Amino acid sequence: MLLAKVSTELKPKRLLVMLSVPVCALLVLGWLLRQPILPPPPAAPGGPAAEPARLEAHVRMLSETLAPRDAAHPARLDRAAAYIRAEFKASGAAVTELEYTFQERNQRNKLEDQGPFRNVMARFGPESGDRIVVGAHYDAAGEKPGADDNASGVAGLLELARLLRLQAPPIRVDLVAYSTEEPPYYGTAFMGSGFHARALREEGAAVRAMLSLEMLGAFSDAPGSQRYPAPLARLFYPGRGNFIAVAGRYKDAPLARRVKRAMWAASPLPVYSLNSPPGVPGIPLSDHASYWDAGFPALMVTDTAFYRNERYHTAEDTADRLDYGRMAMVVNGVHAAVLDLAR
Repeated sequence: MLLAKVSTELKPKRLLVMLSVPVCALLVLGWLLRQPILPPPPAAPGGPAAEPARLEAHVRMLSETLAPRDAAHPARLDRAAAYIRAEFKASGAAVTELEYTFQERNQRNKLEDQGPFRNVMARFGPESGDRIVVGAHYDAAGEKPGADDNASGVAGLLELARLLRLQAPPIRVDLVAYSTEEPPYYGTAFMGSGFHARALREEGAAVRAMLSLEMLGAFSDAPGSQRYPAPLARLFYPGRGNFIAVAGRYKDAPLARRVKRAMWAASPLPVYSLNSPPGVPGIPLSDHASYWDAGFPALMVTDTAFYRNERYHTAEDTADRLDYGRMAMVVNGVHAAVLDLAR
């Protein structure tokens, strides 16, 4: 009787332990993916701020006046590059270009020259020493407008240039607008970011961090507007697409924590981070992966692309569908993160 009583008393305890193990595992997984969890205190008001109207003007120029912006229309790409170069120069930056060509096989299996294409680069701060790279691709997928993908990222880059002119960084900051990110060159050595990252590696540049601005303008407060590559993610992330994401490899988690905290403190916009293996769907899908290949720490700042924006890579990805108020908050956050990383 005594043994039976002891056994009966142990069963609820054993059940509690069995239930607590997966719960604890989920809590740990959530912390690993989303760290940090607790928000920092808000930053003191003051300093330059991004302007929604300027962001919209840049997006409309790139997605309307200068469209299409794909490799099949090199003259249009050159016009987009010239626009970006002029805006960078107006910000007072030291502006240069990295021109590149390459060969690929045509339908007759013969090598054919492609290009020239160009990355447009703006430097702020001292010429030597450690640097931070912030980049965005200015080409679009085919003959689509590409307002969110990725005129929004380039608009953020141009507005960031204006903010850096008003509040100069103590170390070198390179803003880089890339060509040939989209198919047919995506995921190949011919991406503009690949040429830039390899040039930095050959130079022996000391890169503290690279931030890729990949689609910054699609937001929604509607329930269910945010999707994820895995159902489990719904346990840790919102169902509404009303936030900006900072995504990268788990090995870059310390960098993601710092960037997230700075962005979180800079505006009311919610910021979520994802630290994961690079093979998780969606994580490597932009220019930051070129810097991983070159051995540099890098993150993507994104509205999560096709996991939120159903107009991705369609003719409906137009300037009138973007949220420029929240885009400005993203740029303010990136500016704050750059200044924090530059300390």
